[in-house]
Amino acid sequence: MIRVGVIGYGYWGPNIVRNFSLVEGATVEVVCDRSTEMHKKIKAQWPHMNINTDSDEVITSPDIDLVAIVTPVSTHFSLAKQALLNGKHVFVEKPMTATVEESEELVELAEQKGLTLMVDHTFMFTGAVRKMKEVIEERLLGDIYYYDSTRINLGIFQHDINVIWDLAPHDFSILSYLIDEKPLSVSASGVSHVGTREDVAYIHVHFSNSFIAHFNVNWLSPVKVRNTLVGGEKRMLLWDDMMADEKIRIYDKGVEVKQREGMYDLLVSYRAGDMWAPRIEQTEALRYECRYCIKCIENNTRPINDGLNGLYVVRLLNACDESLKIGGGAVDVK
Repeated sequence: MIRVGVIGYGYWGPNIVRNFSLVEGATVEVVCDRSTEMHKKIKAQWPHMNINTDSDEVITSPDIDLVAIVTPVSTHFSLAKQALLNGKHVFVEKPMTATVEESEELVELAEQKGLTLMVDHTFMFTGAVRKMKEVIEERLLGDIYYYDSTRINLGIFQHDINVIWDLAPHDFSILSYLIDEKPLSVSASGVSHVGTREDVAYIHVHFSNSFIAHFNVNWLSPVKVRNTLVGGEKRMLLWDDMMADEKIRIYDKGVEVKQREGMYDLLVSYRAGDMWAPRIEQTEALRYECRYCIKCIENNTRPINDGLNGLYVVRLLNACDESLKIGGGAVDVK
């Protein structure tokens, strides 16, 4: 039985506690939060739950095997580092840390200690994304041309991070799961309208071949949109996460190019075929992820959303910040 201690019970913490509590092979032993108001909420939902205000007690407790960190980004590194130093496995909310250097240190420390370091990239575990992975690996789309994501809403403004750090990690982690090639550079432009941090941003991620990825993230949209287009050589895929049914649609549409001699060297014709919506597994993504986390610890296997995956995302976020500073110029992903 993997004994879990959860640090942080704000916006996402209740979901972490609920899902680890319901996963076979795990039990939530304690929830830590500094706010006494949060303690009332915890007691209302979990009357017999152990509660404290001191994260050190959770991290050093011999009764805890896995520490789940659901706190602001600025605290992730110090809490995760102390947990690893105390021999605990770590499940940390996205993004993994605030800097590349911090992420690198956690990855190295987890390797040295032989511990599982897992980042909560929940969208990698949705039925839709897992189906997209299957479709791409079966080459139903052919060679992939582009990935275009719109993730916008009248959002929950964060006091410590901008809209890129809030929303883009979802798509960066999905991209890392779907596309094997590593990005070379990033261009990002953004504007702050409310407060001092960017609340609207556009991101381009560049690769060595003809593949390109684009992201639109926005806290100031009057409507909530969660659309992703994946364009391929043979077919194209639309993922609309706001749809109750048919979240994924595959279109047998595309272009065919022919060569001929004469005045026009290039002929482009359009192909329009059928559309179909594959069946999507409906298991809650976070439940699937928490179960997967426990299995990885039990079997000592490396998770797909491990520290290196968390580092991948933080590298892209860091490059976005650097690009914002120079007005949208391309920045190498380091």
